[in-house]
Amino acid sequence: MSNLTKSILFASVLVLLTTACKYFFGPQIALSGFSPVLAIALFSGFVIRKKEWLFFFSLTSLLLSDLAIELLYQNGLFDYAGVYGGQWKNYLLLLSTTFIGYLFQARSVKNIFVGAFAGTTLFFLLSNGLVWLYSSEAIYSKDAAGLFTCYVAGLPFYKNSLMSTLVFLPGVLFLYNYISDRKSAILVA
Repeated sequence: MSNLTKSILFASVLVLLTTACKYFFGPQIALSGFSPVLAIALFSGFVIRKKEWLFFFSLTSLLLSDLAIELLYQNGLFDYAGVYGGQWKNYLLLLSTTFIGYLFQARSVKNIFVGAFAGTTLFFLLSNGLVWLYSSEAIYSKDAAGLFTCYVAGLPFYKNSLMSTLVFLPGVLFLYNYISDRKSAILVA
């Protein structure tokens, strides 16, 4: 199997996994945020060394899963839109998570776990900070107390994001290594 075919197969599995998680977990508030998106972003930073491919898997899985959810929404098969205003902020935050993975690299299991914690925490802090700063509703006051309240309200999403990253990241690494015939390696040379 050629490298291009392997990459397409791997990307397809990631898109399907991301879409399935959004479909099944997204509408349930207790499971919202349980998604492989951050794990895929970290994986990309950990493993991909060619800079022109660094963001390919994370952006492809997020974009195509968002479009699939939007298609379901447009046909009355899903409760909320997959494409919405301000979505570009999530994409930028995803890129920052990939950069965290790039900084830590997957040279050891310790680096993988520290990177997973750092990437998920950075995403939580930045995304909730943006919600507080740019929310058009008067949900959170624009002071330290409002910011604190916003972070507290986001803790269930943070918990789900961290748990899903710790669940999906080893699986994504294993799948990549298996598809790329590096069955015994943790990382790509």
